[in-house]
Amino acid sequence: MYFNCLKGICMIDITKRITTKGKALFSKDGKIEDFTFERRALNDDDILIKIKYCGICHSDIHHGRSEWGKANYPTVMGHEIVGEVVATGNKVSKFKVGDNAGIGCMVNSCGNCDSCKVSEEQYCNDMVVTYGGLDKFNNNEMTYGGYSNYYVVKESFAIKVPQNVPLEYIAPLFCAGITTYSPIVFSKVKKGDKVAIAGFGGLGVMAVKYAKFLGADVYVIARNNKKEEEAKKLGVKKLYPSVESVDEKFDLIISTIPTKYEVMDYVNLLKVGGELALLGLPPVEEGWSLYPGNLIFKGHRKVYGSIIGGIKATQEMLDFSIKHNIYPEIEVISADQINEAFEKMTTGKAKFRYVIDMSTLK
Repeated sequence: MYFNCLKGICMIDITKRITTKGKALFSKDGKIEDFTFERRALNDDDILIKIKYCGICHSDIHHGRSEWGKANYPTVMGHEIVGEVVATGNKVSKFKVGDNAGIGCMVNSCGNCDSCKVSEEQYCNDMVVTYGGLDKFNNNEMTYGGYSNYYVVKESFAIKVPQNVPLEYIAPLFCAGITTYSPIVFSKVKKGDKVAIAGFGGLGVMAVKYAKFLGADVYVIARNNKKEEEAKKLGVKKLYPSVESVDEKFDLIISTIPTKYEVMDYVNLLKVGGELALLGLPPVEEGWSLYPGNLIFKGHRKVYGSIIGGIKATQEMLDFSIKHNIYPEIEVISADQINEAFEKMTTGKAKFRYVIDMSTLK
């Protein structure tokens, strides 16, 4: 079985395993290298996406360097994926060949648990991550991510992307977008709220944009003042160069910080009734502590964690972002620049979101 492409017939038999080119890490201290592997043949409810763009998330670095536990190598990272549907299984109804589709941080779940039943598949105990995990629903195959030219995914875990939208800006929405959109909706941000964003990278920028659109007064808590001009351009009322320099109290603080920090430093900045949403996931290290008494004597402040969003919420986020022209700040790079991007992201030299143009994959 072969399928049509825009420029003719693509000689791929989708009833057999699909040879895929990608970029992988082979050790935690290594460099991204070329890697050829196989994806599964299409099931009846699967689609095959030819990837056009893939964002680089700080999670990719944490995972690739085994900072959340030992990764399975080789590992192909990337969970901010957008591209074109180039083939469909026999029972697919949501997509047709030629449609755009996106993939975020998960590609399957049980469908039957309490979380799945309320469209919160990200909290399913059997949720399958987009890369670096075992797909128990498909012979326990290792999942490989979007630093590659193709992805096979169950249609119900792909997001519909309209035609005639800037796909390079769409890709980061499937992690940076939904990860920040979810707590802003959960905390019911509204006009006049004082919202602080801790960390001003790819996630932080999206949090600023969503909160600003909803009418909140938005502040940024950063590690320095290097991005002060960028913050002003986005309408941030004030950028604080450190948590110690903050002289305000907030209704909501969204922490996107990917490195170790003192959680209570941010709880102390909340108004009574305020909320701290934890999004950034630092490396697993010794020394984390949160003494209950500190929270007790800061009564009626709330601390909660949030991870991405379900498929329904992700589609809502995408539709909302497109309707209101809310997109990330990005820099498009070639596949050969991933190592350079990693270095800049870990040394504070990166401004915002790197997006890989997968047409440059050789």
